[in-house]
Amino acid sequence: MKNIFNIQTEQDFLAESLKTFRYQYDHVEIYRKFVDFLKINPDEVDGLEKIPFLPIEMFKNHQILDKNVTADLFFQSSGTTRMNLSRHFIADQGLYEESIYKSFEQFIGKPEDFIFLGLLPSYLERQNSSLIYMVDYLMKKSDRPENGYFLYNHADLFDLLNSLQGQKVILFGVSFALLDFLDYCLQSDKSFSFLENLVVIETGGMKGRKEEMTKDELLKILQDGFKTHRIYSEYSMTELLSQAYSLGNNEYECPAWMRIMIRNAEDPFSYEKEGRTGAINIIDLANIHSCAFIATQDLGKMTGNKFQVLGRIDHSDIRGCSLLVS
Repeated sequence: MKNIFNIQTEQDFLAESLKTFRYQYDHVEIYRKFVDFLKINPDEVDGLEKIPFLPIEMFKNHQILDKNVTADLFFQSSGTTRMNLSRHFIADQGLYEESIYKSFEQFIGKPEDFIFLGLLPSYLERQNSSLIYMVDYLMKKSDRPENGYFLYNHADLFDLLNSLQGQKVILFGVSFALLDFLDYCLQSDKSFSFLENLVVIETGGMKGRKEEMTKDELLKILQDGFKTHRIYSEYSMTELLSQAYSLGNNEYECPAWMRIMIRNAEDPFSYEKEGRTGAINIIDLANIHSCAFIATQDLGKMTGNKFQVLGRIDHSDIRGCSLLVS
């Protein structure tokens, strides 16, 4: 399955996608039932637009797993203990780690060249977070003594950041925690000198924690507060093993083995033209042992080979392939 990391052309991606589709139809029971429910003949699937995308809600109620493997590790989505949370079972940790490394290297640089700091309180306070696994792995590859996580100890983070002048630092932060940290700096009359080599990577996470704002507003506040133009964003989720990165302008790029397709929010089998808003479908070929074809509840649009995330679909607007979500 490591062939996915050698994809170079559209033909390569199509060939690997169709091979993965047929493999998962044969070996992932829930996905096969879903395809059969839609009365789709797998032998007639010969293009990306013909592949059925599994509603992401299915991960809440079913174990989406290749019948030929076992999985001791699983990632779980965030939420309260009363909620029905998604679980993504991981059969090949090495594949996930290679996906992490190669995506990060492609868009940002070699992990070994950076110090990694994590301001991820909502993720540290729960178990089975794919984001924490990712940052842990990058820290392990970096192997720098300064690497570490911060909950609400903002003074310690401020002091450490200011002590790392001239060094290449990555600060992964959930959005509300980054804003809380800047609020602390403002209220404590602490200001940064220009941290030329600081890269802040915000990972989303504002809902219910702070007043809602646009992504552009958030990035501007972070850029001004941290005094660095390197405010990046990472897009992934519990149900994926790959990450897309934005290096500015709220425009994300995928690695070669990942693809975004924008479906019509009312009709899951039709796709929007470039520049038009719709719901985000994701092909993640690293998901070989679960499902590589996922229909999310995120809204977005494509511009060239980049995409934007524009919000969430209101539940009242969901149509189409929802009958199996139970």
